[in-house]
Amino acid sequence: MDALYLESVELLKRLIATQSFSREEGATADILSNHLKMIGVENINRLHNNIWAYNKYFDSTKPTILLNSHHDTVKPNGAYTRDPFAADVEGDKLYGLGSNDAGASLVSLIALFKHFYNRSDLRYNFCIALTAEEEVGGYKGMESIVALLGDLDFAIVGEPTLMQLAIAERGLMVIDCVAVGKSGHAAREEGDNAIFRAIGDINWLNNYKFERVSSLFGQVKMSTTIINAGTQHNVVPAECSFTVDVRVTEMYTNEEVLSVITENLASNVKARSTRLRSSSIDPAHPIVKAGEELGRMTYGSPTTSDQVFLSVPSLKIGVGDSARSHSADEFVYLSEIKEGIELYIKMLDKIL
Repeated sequence: MDALYLESVELLKRLIATQSFSREEGATADILSNHLKMIGVENINRLHNNIWAYNKYFDSTKPTILLNSHHDTVKPNGAYTRDPFAADVEGDKLYGLGSNDAGASLVSLIALFKHFYNRSDLRYNFCIALTAEEEVGGYKGMESIVALLGDLDFAIVGEPTLMQLAIAERGLMVIDCVAVGKSGHAAREEGDNAIFRAIGDINWLNNYKFERVSSLFGQVKMSTTIINAGTQHNVVPAECSFTVDVRVTEMYTNEEVLSVITENLASNVKARSTRLRSSSIDPAHPIVKAGEELGRMTYGSPTTSDQVFLSVPSLKIGVGDSARSHSADEFVYLSEIKEGIELYIKMLDKIL
C-alpha cells in the first residue's frame, strides 16, 4: 500500500508540472500512457488525448467495471499566489493546478487498477479510462470513446467528493427562448410588446413544479439567467430573447424536461444541447453498500462530470474536496490520497 501511495504522489507531481488545459492535454496523455506501460499494463488504447486499458485477464463472459477520471484542467485564475505548475509540498499539502480536481482521484484510480491488474480470479473485469476535455464537456473527451469501451456494468468516476458516495448527479440543459410580438411606436400604443409575452413564460418557468421529485435534489430547477429585448426607447420590441439554465434530476431525461417546457411556453424554444444528462446508481447497488459498510455517506452531487456521457449506473467518489476545485492555490492533502487508495481497494475487495 505504501508503494502504491508513493508512486501515485510522484505521478501526480509530474501531471501538475505539465500544462494540461482542456483541449491541450497531449503531454499529460503521453505521461499517463507511459506510466501504464511502466507498471506493466498491456494493450493501451488512445484516441485524441484519452487513454484506456483493461485488466490483464480480461474475460468477455464477466461484467466490466469502468474506472474513470480526467487529466485536463481549467486555466489558473488571477488570484493565484503560487506557481500553479510547481507541485510544491508543504507539510501534508500538495499544491498545484489540477491537484484536487481531479489529479488525486485519477492517480488513486490508477493505483486501484494496478492493484487488481494481474488477478485472474476476479468476478469483474476492469476498464480504466483517463479522459480529456471534461472541464469543457468537449466532444473529444469521454463522449468520443464511450462506444469503444465495450459493454460496461457500472462505473466509478473519480472526482473530489471527500471519498463520500455521490449516488446521483444533476444534468444540465441551456435553453434559448424567443418571445415574438409585433413592433410599433411606443407613443401610439401600437404593436404587441414581446417583453410582456416573455414575462408570462418566465413566470411559468419560475413557478412550475415537475411531478416527480428527487429525494436527493428535490425539484428540477429552472433559472432564467439572461434576457434581451429592444433597440430604441420609443419602439415596442417585436422580439424578446431569454436564456434558461435547467438543472435536471435523475427523475427525468433531458428530453422529457424539454418536452414539458416546449409544450407550456408560448415562446420559441431551442435547447443548445441535451447531451449533459443526469446520472444515478441504485442506493442498494453492491458498490454503494460496500462504501456504506466502510462508513461512507451517500448524497446527490450538484456538479457535472463525465458521468453525463455514461448510460450505465455510475458512482462518483474521489479524493479531495469539491470546494477546492478551480480555486486559487489549489491543493490536496497527501493523507487524502493515501486514504483514497485504501478506500477504493477496500470497497472493491468487498464485491470482487
